[in-house]
Amino acid sequence: MASIRELHEQLVKKERSAVEITEETLKRIEALEPKVQSFLCVTAEKAIEQAHAVDVSIAAGEEISMLAGIPIGIKDNMCTKGIATTCASRILENFVPPYESTVTQKLFDAGAVMVGKTNLDEFAMGGSTETSAYKKTANPWDLSRVPGGSSGGSAAAVAAGECVVSLGSDTGGSIRQPASFCGVVGIKPTYGLVSRYGLVAFASSLDQIGPFSRSVEDSAILLKAIAGYDPKDSTSIKVEIPDYTANLRPDLKSGTKKIRIGVIKETFGEGLDSQVEQSVNTALEQLKQLGAEIVEISCPRFRYGLPSYYIIAPSEASANLARYDGVKYGLRAEDADNLLSMYTRTRATGFGAEVKRRIMIGTYALSAGYYDAYYLKAQKVRTLIKQDFEKAFEQVDVLASPVAPTTAFKAGEKTTDPLSMYLIDLMTIPVNLAGLPGISVPCGFDDNGMPIGLQLIGNVLREDLLFQVAYAYEQSTNWHSHEPKIS
Repeated sequence: MASIRELHEQLVKKERSAVEITEETLKRIEALEPKVQSFLCVTAEKAIEQAHAVDVSIAAGEEISMLAGIPIGIKDNMCTKGIATTCASRILENFVPPYESTVTQKLFDAGAVMVGKTNLDEFAMGGSTETSAYKKTANPWDLSRVPGGSSGGSAAAVAAGECVVSLGSDTGGSIRQPASFCGVVGIKPTYGLVSRYGLVAFASSLDQIGPFSRSVEDSAILLKAIAGYDPKDSTSIKVEIPDYTANLRPDLKSGTKKIRIGVIKETFGEGLDSQVEQSVNTALEQLKQLGAEIVEISCPRFRYGLPSYYIIAPSEASANLARYDGVKYGLRAEDADNLLSMYTRTRATGFGAEVKRRIMIGTYALSAGYYDAYYLKAQKVRTLIKQDFEKAFEQVDVLASPVAPTTAFKAGEKTTDPLSMYLIDLMTIPVNLAGLPGISVPCGFDDNGMPIGLQLIGNVLREDLLFQVAYAYEQSTNWHSHEPKIS
């Protein structure tokens, strides 16, 4: 699959049309979907319509944006006007939004071509895309393994070449972890950089939309297009969005000051797969060769992120998902004989086991007598984690760690053990709690041929620096050029 820049040049030179590119993409989706199952719905008619509009603009001599005519997948928890948005849940099976999310509107305004809505863990709750009510997405590198989650459909679609780029959402690692598992680039931006208007809420203080791509440059181009202030989102940050591609260079030696990369020592040791550790250490040595200074950094409260998250996130989910009661929209139980029965039957039928588990945990943590003991304490720990990061960034420019303790595991391996599933997000969760940007970039493969990701973490609004470091590393290796052979 060609990059955004390559496709853009082909379109501008009229070597290919947007309709041709879209039709080729739709044919690949048709061929691979029975095996990979990345998409909950394929929007072929809309895609051809959008592509045709781009071709008309080119024929008229109009200047087109970098994303014009580029096939893109959208995670199915972002509202798309007139197209079903299910969050992979039965409770929203027939929900068709009457409005467009800010991110998809920005993409459509730029001429991007939406080829479909991608699969996810139900309401983005899960780490393997196995809690989806509709289908289980496979990892393109090994169809017997999971693609990660919750944005597994978006990551798998890019890895399989079913779209050029895609959008996911990251609440505790749901972009970076599947990016690592599927061998693609995934970035979770600074909280508030990208509008959440039209993103179906899971945990409002943690959720953030971000890109998947096969290259760092493609992610930089896509983030530039979707970032920016939105008055419809009260958490949106009013800042000028830079050109994230401006400082993409093949090394880190330019400038008078060396880039200091801090390796978080708490992310190494017990529980980390030896092959993941080896690949990440090799990547760090490569960054040193490129001109960076590598130092060890301690974030003492890093490992407390997991227990804090699994109080805060379910608590916010409990509040956010209270709206699905069968009254206003979505599924409604037909066999209820009174209002309370309708509420309970609708929610019992519409929600899956993992969503119910998190609602119950969150409701308990927020209940009288337990709020101070659990939720308030978790928020205090969150503040301490944020302070650890702030202290670290006084000494270094970027932080580094593995993305996940292991590579992609076999489908069904962790479905009966929720705690082991939760532990997969050990390395990514603290970044969300602190509202920081983080990127996963491919850095190797294990003995089973499964991808491994390196996580780079930046200070608030330092996506430009993350892209700079990630690009230099990417260009000095060939991990990003590997493609899965789907049989």
